[in-house]
Amino acid sequence: MVAAGAEHSVAITEDGDLYGWGWGRYGNLGLGDTNDRLIPEKVNIDGDKIVMVSCGWRHTISVSSSGGLYTHGWSKYGQLGHGDFEDCLVPRKVQAMSDKSISQVSGGWRHSMALTSNGQLFGWGWNKFGQIGIGNNFDCSSPMLVNFPHAQKVVQMSSGWRHTVAVTDRANVYSWGRGANGQLGHGDTTDRNVPTIIDAFSVDGCSGQHIESSKYPSSGKSFASLSVRYAVVPNETALGSYATTSSDKSDKFDASVPENDVSFDGSPSINQFETMM
Repeated sequence: MVAAGAEHSVAITEDGDLYGWGWGRYGNLGLGDTNDRLIPEKVNIDGDKIVMVSCGWRHTISVSSSGGLYTHGWSKYGQLGHGDFEDCLVPRKVQAMSDKSISQVSGGWRHSMALTSNGQLFGWGWNKFGQIGIGNNFDCSSPMLVNFPHAQKVVQMSSGWRHTVAVTDRANVYSWGRGANGQLGHGDTTDRNVPTIIDAFSVDGCSGQHIESSKYPSSGKSFASLSVRYAVVPNETALGSYATTSSDKSDKFDASVPENDVSFDGSPSINQFETMM
């Protein structure tokens, strides 16, 4: 299996070994330091075999053959799930999920999602737009259970940059988080902080225009073979010359990716960026 972050890459071999390469400033390669790597290098995870991996922007989420969940890299917003906001240079087991069997993981820009084999969905990290889906907009440094109407179980999910999408065992599709560009699919540009059904794709949708799709397997099965999607980050070269301020002065990359959708003082808006790009 392979996964790609913004500027780092990871891969799992058939033997269950995890390798990382690329940009390593926040420990997102899991190699014990903040150095970049030009070629793949093996990550040590206490002898566990790794079967699944996903990259966020600057962090990495992996799952062992026993269903254990590990994270490493950047954790400014709690996206590693360890109950703090400390970066990890090597994979660290998420203790809050130690009693769960993980079937799928997905890394967003600054948030993380994990699906258990019994259909429970957990989220943590940056939550400014409600992308975790727990009914508020506060960042979470520990995994939080996402609730769905009628106690539906989740069979597949994916994290975008600032939003999340999930499919339930009742053949319904839900989305939540940032909706400024219509990415939630609800016919508007409103943010949501709880899972909201996408009518057109859902059996229980009110539009009565369910779009037929192939059947999903039962939620009790593993979804390691399903494709996992990753966050898409704006072109930093195009944005870098315009963004002039940052909440984190030590990080030039934060300066080129705005915290919200309003323009910086004296700089073009996001819509203007898109026109220029």
